[in-house]
Amino acid sequence: MAKSNKKGWGLLITVVILAALLLLTGPLYIVNEGKQVVVTRFGSIVNTHTEAGLYVKIPFLDKITTYPKLVLSLDGDEQRIPTKENQFIIVDTTSRWRISDPAKFYQNFTTLDAAYNKLSDIIDSSCRTVITQNRLSEIVRSSNIINETVVDSETEDEDTKEINSLVNESTANELVTKGRGELCRLMTVEANKLVPEYGIDLIDIVPRQIKYSDELTESVYNRMIKDRNQVAQAYRSLGEGKKAEWLGRLESDKRTIASEAYRKSEEIKGNADAQAAAIYAAAYNKDPEFYTFWKSMESYKNNLKDYPATYSTGMDYFKYLYSAEGR
Repeated sequence: MAKSNKKGWGLLITVVILAALLLLTGPLYIVNEGKQVVVTRFGSIVNTHTEAGLYVKIPFLDKITTYPKLVLSLDGDEQRIPTKENQFIIVDTTSRWRISDPAKFYQNFTTLDAAYNKLSDIIDSSCRTVITQNRLSEIVRSSNIINETVVDSETEDEDTKEINSLVNESTANELVTKGRGELCRLMTVEANKLVPEYGIDLIDIVPRQIKYSDELTESVYNRMIKDRNQVAQAYRSLGEGKKAEWLGRLESDKRTIASEAYRKSEEIKGNADAQAAAIYAAAYNKDPEFYTFWKSMESYKNNLKDYPATYSTGMDYFKYLYSAEGR
């Protein structure tokens, strides 16, 4: 009987020890919020868990690999890329992504570092593909607001409209049809053709920084100077045109005023001559002899003052000089 009790106690102790060892080796594990796990046994995936909770594993056989479930970021390296015009720019991108299928992710990468390297290559390739197919203006601008001038239509005059037309003419051939936002979407679409097979969901690709290369920087400065010179020339051209218009209007006004003044002066002279003729006629009718005498004196005064001697056979002209009676 005592021997049987000893065996029972020994078996109980053995069970307790095995249970303790089992608990110490961790048959239970917790998946926290924002995490997901892949369970492998002898290198093969046996299960995945994407929801938070308490789960059971086989000690010593099952291996738990934990991945983040939240959105991750990837800052790419600077790369020198030619645009459609073969102008080189330096692009630095940042991307957002997450692990959508932990089983595929584990099969392809196992570690996050390996995924970062592969994803960086895919993003760089898609970025280069899209940029080389588009013009520089599409990459650095998001809209055509630089070509648009918002003005009050009620207060805008013809001069302002003409200036705006001349100023915007230099950038009219650089209208943006896609813009940087659309190019970012195209980069994401291009990259997403490859990443789903790796268990990755790429959310977006955004150029964090776009810089001109050294040779392009000088070209851009020269272009800016040229554009500003075109704008200045537009103002000068409008000013010269307005000057010529105003001078022409001034000359026309001068001729109009002079013509009107001449017309009025001739009208006044005509009226004066008429009044003088009327006065002369009235005076002549009152005393014709005196009128004749007075006109003869005026004629002598005007015609004989520059001649010391006068020879003439028409003595009637000098009748008031040779007549003893002065008549």
